[in-house]
Parts: sequence; structure tokens; C-alpha cells
Amino acid sequence: MNFIKRILKTQLFQISLLNSVSILLRVVGGLLASKMIALFVGPAGMALAGNLRNFLGGVDVFSTLGLQNGIIKYTADNEDNKERLQRILATVCISILAAILILSIVLLLPASRWSGLVFNNDIQFAWVFKVLAFALPLYTGNLVFVSLLNGLGKFKQVIYLNIWGNAIGVLFSAVLIWKMGLNGALLGLIIYPALMFFFSLYYVHLRFPYLSFIKLKYFDPTLLKGLFSYSAMSVVTAVLGPIIYINIRTKISQTVSANDAGYWESLNRIASFYLMFASTLLTLYFLPKLSVAKTNIDTRRVFLSYYRGIVPLYAVGFFIIYLLRFFIVKLLFSEAFLPMANFFVWQLVGDFFKICSLILGYEFFAKKMTRAFIATEILSFCVLYLSSNLLIAKYGTEGAVMAHAFTYFVYFSVLIIYFRRKINAKIGD
Repeated sequence: MNFIKRILKTQLFQISLLNSVSILLRVVGGLLASKMIALFVGPAGMALAGNLRNFLGGVDVFSTLGLQNGIIKYTADNEDNKERLQRILATVCISILAAILILSIVLLLPASRWSGLVFNNDIQFAWVFKVLAFALPLYTGNLVFVSLLNGLGKFKQVIYLNIWGNAIGVLFSAVLIWKMGLNGALLGLIIYPALMFFFSLYYVHLRFPYLSFIKLKYFDPTLLKGLFSYSAMSVVTAVLGPIIYINIRTKISQTVSANDAGYWESLNRIASFYLMFASTLLTLYFLPKLSVAKTNIDTRRVFLSYYRGIVPLYAVGFFIIYLLRFFIVKLLFSEAFLPMANFFVWQLVGDFFKICSLILGYEFFAKKMTRAFIATEILSFCVLYLSSNLLIAKYGTEGAVMAHAFTYFVYFSVLIIYFRRKINAKIGD
């Protein structure tokens, strides 16, 4: 009992519990929003909303210059050094403001062209990109401020932001979809993250009244080289990821059927929901911890806390998901999607290796190991691309899920070898 009480009192457990509430609301909100779109807009509208959501993922990276993890790392490292922290934050914010200005112009002027590219040659949605261009400062500002709060270790504030943001976002989106249909669905994807800027601004204001760090005199161009290492890491994933996954989806459609491509996409959608718990917790809690870990033994302690506290929970969760896979498919989709239940075992095996590798991958960001990250990221995408094409040709849709499992087994093995000194570190290393 004392052992259990000690666990319940740990910061990791309390943060994990609060984060779980936040993610549950996000998952439920995502499902409800999807249901609203399906009811009021239909399948075609669902596809268009998905296209915009994917596009906004790229906007996140380019509008923040890919510096979100860099902000967390540099803020955590320099929290106690007021002068350097001011220079870092001023340099980041001024650089991002310049990027926002350029990107807003790029979105605004050829809005019809963007509409055609994103919405299957339909230019009637040019207004979406005009709204995005004007909302971009608030949209991006929220991303930057949340990263800043993460770096300062304000875990609970960030989680509360996510909880309120998801609750408000679902209600806001539901009203827009109800009143405006497809236009409301698209508008909601842009506006509600922008509105969250005012909440994150409030918390940042408590630490830095009136954003006192945004002054041109604090701008230090010598910091940009180190900061842009994070840009390179983010851009590699942002560019290669969509290309590879679109290729896999197309390969399944051409080799098997469009329905099977839908099964594969739906399986990835389910995985994205339960992987949110780990990815959010890693960004919120573990990345700042890894950033301030100075020795191999300190890093090993962070690794062990993850493998002892998070991985076993996922192992149990994956087993339960496998047992309930038919129920889950019918609950989230319909009986027409039941064939995808046959692919769960490979998906869960791959996701287990992915969960195990995530903490090691975050060490690249924490220690700004740019070349190593890019090399391993390109390796994993190459393995995924080659194995998917080979296995889909032989096993159909199941081959794509098998390739997912194989890729993350290889990726985890490579990271274990690369970080073996830190994983096996002993006092004195």
C-alpha cells in the first residue's frame, strides 16, 4: 500500500492523470466533431475537412519555423538565466513574426490556387486561405506560447489550456457546422485554435508581463544557427511523412481496392487517438526533463521513468484493444469496416515498438542532435516505403500494416544501438 501511495503522489503520476483527462476530452471531441461533419455535411465534406487538417499540419511547421521543440529545449535550459532567456525568446518571436508575415502573403495573394490544390481543383474555398492568412498571427502565437509554457515546466497550465481549448473548440465547431455546414466545419478548424491564443497569452503574461521579452534590442542573430537545427528536424518529417503515406494509400487503392485503403486509413486514425497520450506526455513532461539532463546517468533516469511508468500501461492497453477490436470498429465506424479488425495485431505490434522508441527519439530534440535525427528519420521512411511496397504486393492491405510493424522494430533497434551508452549508463559515466 505504501508503494502505491508513493506512486500516486509522484509528479509523473499526477501529470499523467491530468493529461489523460485532457487527451480523453480531445479524443471524444474529435469523434463528436467527426460525427457532426458526417451528419450535417456528409462523406465528401469529411474528406475536404481532412484535406484542410493535413494542410494546417504543414502550416504549423512553417509558420513556427519548426521551432516548437527548440523553444521547449532552450527555455528549459535557460529558465534561470534571465538575460539569455530574453535574448532567446526575442530572437524566436521576432523570427517567427517575420515568417508569419511572409506566409500570410503567400496564402492571401494566390488563395484561389491554394483552394484548387487542397480541395481537388475547387476554387470556391479561396476564402478559407484568406481567413487563415489573417488568423495566422493568433494561430501561430498560440503554438509558440504553449511551447514556452512547456519549457517553463508549467505542465498543469498547459493541460488546463488543452482541456478548455478542446471543450470550447468542440462547442464552437458544432455551432458553426450546425449553422454553416461545410463552411462552418472548415472555419472551425482555423478559428478555434486562433481563439486559444488569448488563453495562452494570459498564462505567459503572468510570467512575462506585457510580453516584455519581445524587444528588438534583445534580438540575437547568433542564436539562429542553433535554433534552426530544430527547423531542419521538423521540416524533414513534415515533408517526407505526407509523401510516404500518400504513396502507401495510393498503392493499396491500386493493388487491392479503395475500400481497403479506407480500412488502412481508419486503423491509423484509431492509432492516432491512443498515441496522443504518449506524444503529449512526452512533449509536456519528458522533453523538458531530457533537456535539463546533463549526464548520461541523468538521461538514463528519465528513460527508466518512461519505460517503467508508461510502456507497461500501453502494453496492457494494447492487449485490451486487441481483445475488443471488433467492438471498437463497430463503435467508431460501422460493420462495413469489420475487415480492418484482421489487421489490428500488426498495427499494435508496430505501435508498441513505436511507443518504446518515442522517448529515445525525443532525446534527439532534447540534445539538438540534428544530423542523427535526420539520418534515422530518413532511414525509417525508406524502410517504410520499401517494405510497404514489397509487402502490399504480396499480402495486400495487411502488408502495409506488417510494414508498419517491421519499420518500428528496425527504428527501435537502431535507436537502442545508438543510445546504448546512455541506456546502460552507471554512476560515474
